[in-house]
Formats: sequence, structure tokens, C-alpha cells
Amino acid sequence: MQSPILVPILGDQLSRNLASLRGRAKDDTVILMMEVWDEATYVKHHKQKIVLIFSAMRHFAAELRDAGWTVDYVKLTDRDNSGSFTGEVARAIERHDPRAVHVVEASEWRVQQAIEEWPGKFACEVEILPDDRFLCSHAEFEEWAEGRKHLTMEYFYREMRKKTGLLMRGDGKPVGGEWNYDSENREPPKEELKAPPRPKFAPDEITCEVIDLVEEKFADHFGSLDRFEWPVTRNEAEQAADAFFAERLENFGPYQDAMVHGQDDLYHSMLSTSINLGLLDPLDLCRHAQQAYEEDRAPLNSVEGFIRQIIGWREYVRGFYWHFMPQLERANELGADRPLPEFYWTGETDMRCMADCIRSTRDNAHAHHIQRLMVLGNFALLAGIEPRAVQDWYLAVYADAYDWVEMPNVVGMILYADGGKLATKPYAASGNYINKMSDYCKGCRYKVSQKTGDGACPFNPLYWHFMNRHRDRLESNHRIGRIYATWDRMGETKQREYLTSAENFLDTLVPAREDWARYQ
Repeated sequence: MQSPILVPILGDQLSRNLASLRGRAKDDTVILMMEVWDEATYVKHHKQKIVLIFSAMRHFAAELRDAGWTVDYVKLTDRDNSGSFTGEVARAIERHDPRAVHVVEASEWRVQQAIEEWPGKFACEVEILPDDRFLCSHAEFEEWAEGRKHLTMEYFYREMRKKTGLLMRGDGKPVGGEWNYDSENREPPKEELKAPPRPKFAPDEITCEVIDLVEEKFADHFGSLDRFEWPVTRNEAEQAADAFFAERLENFGPYQDAMVHGQDDLYHSMLSTSINLGLLDPLDLCRHAQQAYEEDRAPLNSVEGFIRQIIGWREYVRGFYWHFMPQLERANELGADRPLPEFYWTGETDMRCMADCIRSTRDNAHAHHIQRLMVLGNFALLAGIEPRAVQDWYLAVYADAYDWVEMPNVVGMILYADGGKLATKPYAASGNYINKMSDYCKGCRYKVSQKTGDGACPFNPLYWHFMNRHRDRLESNHRIGRIYATWDRMGETKQREYLTSAENFLDTLVPAREDWARYQ
């Protein structure tokens, strides 16, 4: 009997149609799955994130075994666990003497660098396969990017619409006549806005075992495990998707930018964790959304907005990440150097918007995209927080965060640290934006209507402090350059009030302990 093929499956590759499994004979394959310390601790991930990934892995392994596959599963606490993917593949080669290793490329740069060393480390053949669960290959993105001065997501998105045929007419034009309905998706929250609750999944025996493991081994990590409700199996993820399409997609579009104190989910799909793990197929979700539009169950602006998040934004940031790595992780074009404030970890701040977003992050390992961009991210941008510290925080605290999706969003979209390669302008805003799109300002100790001085909303003076200190770089930007005419009309006295108020507030920020995000 010939030696088998060894197929390592990583924690975000939990898909039955993975390229390394496709066409393989079950009696000629050993699947290797590994819980390793390197991945659990390269940042101090939120407790729920570790539970989610390990539990989903264990459930997927059981699913594969039930389907007749041979699965070699290495738990974190196994006595001889080497702690790394490379070490565990080496040990599995000793156990199974495979004739070859077939592995799908990693989603993260640092993991892929390790995998690309395997052919030189192991005696057997190693074949690294492309991850074709994404619509756009690395080569396809490079071809699209070649010769372009600006890698504008909107134009990439249109190419993906044409490629997939989603929301396209037979004549090659977009359904409805427009490519993008974002202008219809900026409704502020109505009074007492409340969405139908998303499905919550009680931990089963496997998940409870992982929760106990995490509480024991990662007790000092950020986050609460008082309620763990994420889907950890394909069946649960599909239930969550069905509920979204039936109950929340209709109003997702108009209210996707809205924020309501204590309402953590609103109309958002909450499917990103399942998509990024591999439990749900992104293209299949888009087709379900399109079907909802065709059957008159959801309006075009909601459906297009959902599809754009997946085949537009998700595919784009993955291509952007690989196009600019490894330089992207070191980018700091604005020279931001302030330490991350302690309240990002504790939530102890009088800014009601920040406190609520951090509470949701702590309790759920989740905050929706506008909370991440226009509250938490906006503050980091305005205050000049050092990009690597912000990257570490976002990567650690969100259950759906992996380097490939977190880094472009933080470096490019949130902090403008790439100098405008991703975003056409910094997403800087005063308290007026937060007041318009949320109910956070009601009951806040700070007054959003007050621009300077004690009691003024900190976002107000911080906005002008940011714009003033980066005037040389930003004044020529056609999207925001006119703002400086407003600044100049204020006069020196008013300008000084803004700058002094901002500096006084910045002086109150307490730096976070160095061991919050990474082991020292």
C-alpha cells in the first residue's frame, strides 16, 4: 500500500471544497489539523476569538471524520505539541510517512513565508495550492493593479460584478442602472430603532471544553466569555445566514452606518466570522442576496450594499494586502507616534461613543464597520496613535480579524498610514458625524455642540488639530482641501482655542500597558 497524501488544513480553511481536498481519495489522504501556540499568541487574541477558531476546527474535524476522512488532530495541550505549523507538519510526516504534502496557501503573509520553506525542510514533495475560495487570485489582482496610479476599490468591484454576473443585465450594464447605491445607505437611526435579534448558539460539549481551555490557558487575554454565541459549525452558520436574509437584509442597506447605544448587531449580517473561517461560501451568500432582490424580498440598495462588502471590499483588501506586503505593516506616512490609550482595553472613558464600542468589542469580540472606522478608528487617526499599536489592537480584539483583512483596513482606511494608496482621503470627522449617525451624544458627559474648552466633545478640537498638523500633506487633496478655507476664516484666536483644547485633552491620555496586546 502506497504512502498517503498529507493535507494540512489551517484554522481559517474549514471548507469541504478546499482545493487540497478536491478530488482526493479518502483512503489515500490524511488530514492534519493543528492548534498551535504560535497562532494563539502572536497577538493576545480576544478569548472569544480563540474559542471560536478552536471550536470550529474541532467541529470541522468531527464532520470530516463522520464523512469518512482520516483526520490527525493535534490539540493545543497535546504533550508533544511543537507549538508551530512547521513543527507539527514535521511530526505528522514522521507519523504517516506521506509521499507528498498538499496544502492550500495561507491567508496571512507570515504563515505563507513559513509554508514556502517547507519544500526545503521536508524530504517528501510539497505542493502549495492557490486558495480558490476567493474570486480574485493574486495574479489576477496584480494584472488589474498594473499601471494604475490609484487602486480604487470601486473600479475593482465593477470588474468583480462583471466576472460573477451578480446584479448584471444581459447587456453588460448593472441592474438598476447604477453600480453603487451607497448614497442611499446612510440613514441615521430612527427613534427606538431596533432590529430583529440574530440567532444565538448555545455552546455544546465541544465548545464548553474549549471555553474551559481558554479560561485556563489565556486568562490574561482581553474579552469576556460570559456569553459565547457564535456559530461554530456549517449548519449553525447557514442558520445565521438564513435568518439574516429573511429578517434583516431588507433594512441592512439604509441603516448599515447607523449606531445605537446598546444595540450591538442592528441589521448587520454578523456572518464575517463564518465567512473568514470557511464555514460559508461568499459567492453563495451573494447569490442568495441577489435572489432576495429578484423575489422582491429586499431592495436593490440593501442587496447591492451587501454584495459590495463581499465581492468588492473583501476581495479588494485581500488583493491590496498581498500587493503591498511586507511594507504595508510598517507604513506610517503621517508619522503618528502616540501610544494607544489604556481605555481601548478597559473601556473606562467618559466619551459615550468610545465606551459603548469598546464594551461591545469586549463582550462580543465584534463591533460593526462604522463603529470600527468612524468612532474607534477615527479617534486613533485624530489622536495620532502609532499604527502598529492600532493594528495589534484590531487584530487582537475582533473575532473576524486576520492580518489580510485587518491590516489594509487599519493602515489604509482608518489611519491613512499608507499615504493614500487605499483611501482617497483620511476618514477624519468631528463629533458632528457621530451625532448624526448615532444616539451616542445623548447623555454623554461631553457636549457635541461645544467646540472647544472643558466639556467640549473631544472629537471637535481633535479634528482641527489633525487637519492643522497635516496641512502640508492634505491641502492639495481634492476631496478635503477646501476645508482649509474654513480653518483660515476662523482667525488666529479661534484656531488657538481648538489647538489648545485638543492638546489639553491629549495630555490626559494614559498609555496602555505594553503587555495588553502582545506577550513581552
